Amino acid sequence: MEDAIRTVKVKLNVPTERCDDLHQTKDQFLHCANTTSEWAWRHPNDYCVTSKQKAENALYDRLRDETELTANLVQKGIRRAIEATKSGVARLEKGEKTSQPQFDAWSVVYDKRSATFHRDHVSLSTVNGRVECDYVLPDDPEDTPIGEYLLNEDYEFRMSTLQYDRSTASFYLHARMRRTTDKQDQFTTTSDDAKHRTVLGVDLNVDGSLAVTSTGAFIGNADEMNHRRREFEKTRGSMQQTRTRSAHLSIQSMNDREHRWIQDELHRASNRILDEARNHGCTHIAFENLTDIRTRMGGGKRFHAWAFRRLFEYVEYKAEMDGIEVARVSPAYTSQRCSSCGFTHEGNRRSKHQFVCQKCEYELNADYNASKNIARKLLKRLHSGQTSSSGGAPCQCALKSGTLNLNGEFHASVDSTVEGESTDKPTTSVVGH
Repeated sequence: MEDAIRTVKVKLNVPTERCDDLHQTKDQFLHCANTTSEWAWRHPNDYCVTSKQKAENALYDRLRDETELTANLVQKGIRRAIEATKSGVARLEKGEKTSQPQFDAWSVVYDKRSATFHRDHVSLSTVNGRVECDYVLPDDPEDTPIGEYLLNEDYEFRMSTLQYDRSTASFYLHARMRRTTDKQDQFTTTSDDAKHRTVLGVDLNVDGSLAVTSTGAFIGNADEMNHRRREFEKTRGSMQQTRTRSAHLSIQSMNDREHRWIQDELHRASNRILDEARNHGCTHIAFENLTDIRTRMGGGKRFHAWAFRRLFEYVEYKAEMDGIEVARVSPAYTSQRCSSCGFTHEGNRRSKHQFVCQKCEYELNADYNASKNIARKLLKRLHSGQTSSSGGAPCQCALKSGTLNLNGEFHASVDSTVEGESTDKPTTSVVGH
């Protein structure tokens, strides 16, 4: 059965005290779109930019700093402008007159990352956290678009648009609904998808390698980033003591240079993580949940909290282009659990970089061990809704040279001895075959 897309307009009951949050969200969303449009539209002096990836690479960091929007809404604002730019270029190619796209109509684009859709209400991301809004439903929705599509379990929510009617001071959600197949087809599709679910785990670190994947790739250099930041801080401190305008301008220039360097390093790391995921046919990438990372690392590690969050965002929006899902899992016990036998004990972590299981004597790099546990946590979550009797075989972790099923059994595709290796140095030589 072919997909059927329907758009349903439903009025929202927005709490009075939260209306301004939605208006501010709209203002900042349109700022992202208009800033992108101004950057991308270069006619008639040059070719217009119609690549979403190029636009995001050039503008994402700036717009994240300039707004209070979530990463997903910034991304959607950029993409809205690029789509409009593409349409403009198509008109130019046909010889039609057109100009730089401008966005002033009240609208914000939401998908399942920035909104949680329910049959009777929706939770929307704003500049001030989430706001829950009930739908204003008719007394008898039968034979109406709301009853036929919005309340129909045979239809699922897709990317939708929030709009505002100034004449009535009312918010409306234009919900896009896609028809799903019947239950038998749903089961078949779920089973087929499950057979191809492969998870890449990523462990983030404040020293050593910035990121270590469950495929054994050691990515980036957190020590180098720390060193560069300390050098910047020393120079800044010396200049601040002079208290001259020249010193102030030099400090601003240094701050910009430092920021660009760090962002470039994070982009490089995110690209390598995506390369690992693509090379191993991964459908999912798992990170630790970073919500409480500042508390866990202490006040002196705030830079790392920012860097980890930004790295996650880079991977998230780039992965979407490849159809790879990015998720976060609880970090609890990922550094203490043996990824081979499952035995969990704080004594398993012999040193900062060495993990030796006290039960099965499995020995390997501690960060690599943690990355496999992170992958396994998401693996279990994905498997929880399946009914297969194969004990988890349909889902697998992306590992160095084989796969790890839900029972914790490792199956090497080439040589199982590489699993026991322990290395403290970042290296690409251990990446799987």
